[in-house]
Amino acid sequence: MKTTLFVICLLAAVSASAQTASYLVGPGMSGSNVQMFNHPQTATYQGMGLERNLLSGSQYTWAKGERPLWEFATPEESKPLGDVAREYRKEHANAKKAAVVHTN
Repeated sequence: MKTTLFVICLLAAVSASAQTASYLVGPGMSGSNVQMFNHPQTATYQGMGLERNLLSGSQYTWAKGERPLWEFATPEESKPLGDVAREYRKEHANAKKAAVVHTN
């Protein structure tokens, strides 16, 4: 029991050190190869920039406003569920039945 617990602890320690070993020894074989860059104007207050046309030279047109749904959508006319069920029942009653039924 003690040997299995020792082996499990040893494997856990090896795997934990293997995860950090790639960070400590990088491509330059030194521990200081990570560089963090700082930009001083990242969070400073500035006025809004000037408007620019991103679609220069294209024939882009636009209109103001929205079209209501009733202008271009057609209402869907659906049958009541009871009528559909009656039609299926009539089709099933009039369907061709098997002439011979085999029973084992």
